[in-house]
Amino acid sequence: MGKVQIKPKVNLSSYVHFLLNCRNKHKEQQPNAYINFKEFSKRCSEKWKTISKHEKSKYEAIARMDKARYQKEMKNYVPPPGMKKRKRKKKDPKAPKRPPSSFLLFSREHYTKIKNDNPQWSVIEVAKLLGEMWSKKSEQDKQPYEEKAARLRAKYHQELTTYRVNHGQGCSRKKGPETSDSHPTVDNFLLKLTLTLDWR
Repeated sequence: MGKVQIKPKVNLSSYVHFLLNCRNKHKEQQPNAYINFKEFSKRCSEKWKTISKHEKSKYEAIARMDKARYQKEMKNYVPPPGMKKRKRKKKDPKAPKRPPSSFLLFSREHYTKIKNDNPQWSVIEVAKLLGEMWSKKSEQDKQPYEEKAARLRAKYHQELTTYRVNHGQGCSRKKGPETSDSHPTVDNFLLKLTLTLDWR
């Protein structure tokens, strides 16, 4: 039997490479110290905003090389017998599009202004600020977005029912209700890294 290939590691963004570099430096300076992940990621995020374009370009170059490495390795990767490379299911362009959440509606309204005010910020940094802004809003302030999201959801479900009837598809399992304050944040993104990284 031939040796089973290990699936190549997914490439990382420039910010994640910066985060890992911060972690490695911290471990070198304080090898036995425990890292509070949330506080550490917050400090790294603040530091990322202040470093020069020249410094950021180093991490962007590393990210480009990492992406090229991943693409090259994936071309030569052969999945184990019985396993196939995962392919995304092709979506029917005529199918109704999923409606945006209340937070996404809020984000669309404020994203451009925040990005224009902070052109050097990454998408992750803008998303973090949007998440903080949304969390601080009162239920009354959130209500217009939630009402619009509810109307769009109702319209979507109506269109989806019609689409399934016309295409002979059965009803799929419904997802749980959307919470008004659910939103993607940097913490959610970075917490996924704890599954693969040793932060001690």
